[in-house]
Amino acid sequence: MTDAIDPVASLLAVLDLRDAGARTTEDIFTGVSQAMPTGRVYGGQVLAQTIVAASRTLPPERTVHSMHGYFLRPGDPADGITFSVDRIHDGRSFSTRRTQAFQAGVPIFSMIASFQDEDPGLEHFEPMPEGIPQPEDTAPVDAESLHPISRRILSASPVDVRHVGSSVYATVEGPHVPRQAVWMKLRRTVGDDPAVHRAALAYLSDLTIQETILRAHGVAWSAPGLRVASLDHAMWWHRPARVDDWLLYVQESPNARGGRGLSTGRIYTRQGVLVASVAQEVMVRVPRE
Repeated sequence: MTDAIDPVASLLAVLDLRDAGARTTEDIFTGVSQAMPTGRVYGGQVLAQTIVAASRTLPPERTVHSMHGYFLRPGDPADGITFSVDRIHDGRSFSTRRTQAFQAGVPIFSMIASFQDEDPGLEHFEPMPEGIPQPEDTAPVDAESLHPISRRILSASPVDVRHVGSSVYATVEGPHVPRQAVWMKLRRTVGDDPAVHRAALAYLSDLTIQETILRAHGVAWSAPGLRVASLDHAMWWHRPARVDDWLLYVQESPNARGGRGLSTGRIYTRQGVLVASVAQEVMVRVPRE
């Protein structure tokens, strides 16, 4: 990806999976990846693509409400990805799909997701924290001050990310606490298709959630020898949301031990409505002094 390419157009392109035109016991789709300076497929991308693949096997009114997935192997952004969807169950209100993403004949990501028709019922949600500055009052990251790889990742990202307070890209400023809040949205509008917004929300959900673990221990992304890899990811869609409007991602880490850390997050609209909840376990390895 170069600076001349629209990063949002690149995201929409990877979400536009192709039907392979073959089905035995599973539906088969194929897709491409965004170019990544790290040489690895961004986890949020393959997560979003598996949601798209599973959704293609259902009527549009039956939408995803939860998913649980495991990152099995690092993906190569230079190679295509094949998605197989197993139609596990279709009921009167709910459907379940198992989707696996393959490269070179082996799975790189495996997911089970549940879909539901809109249904009235009891409703409540945890309110958004008070006192959070508006996105206009939070400064974007000064990319020129970062490592060249980090600078390329940020410049090529379709997402505008603004930390409430400081980021942890180069240094960890302020208290070392296992929590943070981040404003994010796509860099331009992407139309009104709710399926696109649901999948793109999954894409956003993998951004910055690992940082609560790093912030708690004063470890920046730039720390020499740091190794971080997402192990699994769970997400629950509660309400519709537009990913081209500002969303607040409130994140915290309740535990870290044995080279693994757990992070959780809640995603709110700017108006304070809870639209999704997220949980992710992460491998974190920091070289000993």
